[in-house]
Amino acid sequence: MFEEKVIDLYPSDKIQSPVHLSIGQEAVAVGVCECLSTRDLLFGTYRSHAYYIAKGGKLTEMMAELFGKATGSSKGKAGSMHLADPCVGMMGSSAVVASTIPHAVGAALAARNLNKDQTIVAVFGDGATDEGVYHESINFASLMHLPVLFICENNNLAVHSSQKERQSFSICEHAKSYGIEAENLPEGYDFCKVYERVNENIRLLKSTGRPRLLEINTFRYTEHVGTGYDFDAGYRCVKAFESWKKNDPLIQDVDSKKRFIAEIKKQITEAVLFAENSPWPTDSELLSDVI
Repeated sequence: MFEEKVIDLYPSDKIQSPVHLSIGQEAVAVGVCECLSTRDLLFGTYRSHAYYIAKGGKLTEMMAELFGKATGSSKGKAGSMHLADPCVGMMGSSAVVASTIPHAVGAALAARNLNKDQTIVAVFGDGATDEGVYHESINFASLMHLPVLFICENNNLAVHSSQKERQSFSICEHAKSYGIEAENLPEGYDFCKVYERVNENIRLLKSTGRPRLLEINTFRYTEHVGTGYDFDAGYRCVKAFESWKKNDPLIQDVDSKKRFIAEIKKQITEAVLFAENSPWPTDSELLSDVI
């Protein structure tokens, strides 16, 4: 519903950055973040709206960030693609594919060396596994025995290119070749199953001190970037979309929607009003937080 409000607002140009929507993939974020505390660190991607919310980030500060306002979670300078809220363990996202994966590996190295009771999670799409830095990161994590959980949100797409058009390997089998235990969860629409498998992987990660990978199949409802539906582009079919929706609890669980919809609408309205009434950043903020 938050992202549906973003879709409504986007033509007004109040939102100051491109948006990559999480609609269709929410169950993965919910299942992952339910296993984490605020001290646990999650490194996301440019498609991280759902993770920001599920990790406990404030809707008011998130909407203000999208508006580019000074009260945003990053003072209006990050926007949609670089959402972060370290107070709840939502670490920096990035528009550069796969670029936060080594940050997660570094955080896992620090957590181990400092004896921190902390779970480190790297979230990325299947397209990120095409990148060299992904290979370097999982190799280093395995070599150094780092307790980091790699979560691959596999929506079978890198922009408009399907996985079979880009990859000659299986993501899980490839990870295993680096000595990383890996498994696939086909039911990425089921947040309970996501929670169970993530919880078990974190338990095993903590007991062994070694990295693990969980590949979760999911489905992106909207276009790669923007607020529309692009099924007329010809790179994916409506039939698969309709099939996934039949299992989506946000569509099928009508009773729960009725219970919570009024309160959610209220919170979203408050977030929009907060953003609209917030000040713009001043020139004095231009170089603040820049190292």
